[in-house]
Amino acid sequence: MRFIETELSGAFVVEAELREDERGHFARAFDASLFEQRGMNPVNAQSNLSHNHRRGTMRGLHYQLPPATETKFIRCVRGAIYDVIVDMRPESPTFRRHIGAELTAANARALYVPGMFAHAYLTLEDDSSVIYQVGEYYTPGQERGLRYDDPALGIEWPVEIAVISEKDRSWPLLESSVRLT
Repeated sequence: MRFIETELSGAFVVEAELREDERGHFARAFDASLFEQRGMNPVNAQSNLSHNHRRGTMRGLHYQLPPATETKFIRCVRGAIYDVIVDMRPESPTFRRHIGAELTAANARALYVPGMFAHAYLTLEDDSSVIYQVGEYYTPGQERGLRYDDPALGIEWPVEIAVISEKDRSWPLLESSVRLT
């Protein structure tokens, strides 16, 4: 596994080292000791699987507050997604900055998301599936969200958003109210 540090402290793109032969390829998808060596949370309290029928399906931007902050390790296992994270740690020098990464079944990349980062993805192909490990249990009372189209964030999504839940469409804009506590 190759860990590529991003401009957001603690967030990494993780590339699988594919071993290929006539059968296809094999790669280590997760190794807790490699995560621990980099100060990353290797805990997997929950694993989630998401299938998305249509290109342009948006899920997120979600995060949880302490004491239930969630680390996430996201991988697209079918199709392609554009994955975005936003640093919501008030003390961070990259507070409210974001990055995006294209994760596809073909490139076998994953994204490690520290706690207190909002996370979302947008499908780039029909029939895209995502699996992600989460370091804390989902805690509804601690959940917060950001609007995907918040002008304060300035996220440029690569394809038009065609499908989004009412909850994700309705998060307040940052300037109107963000509840960090």
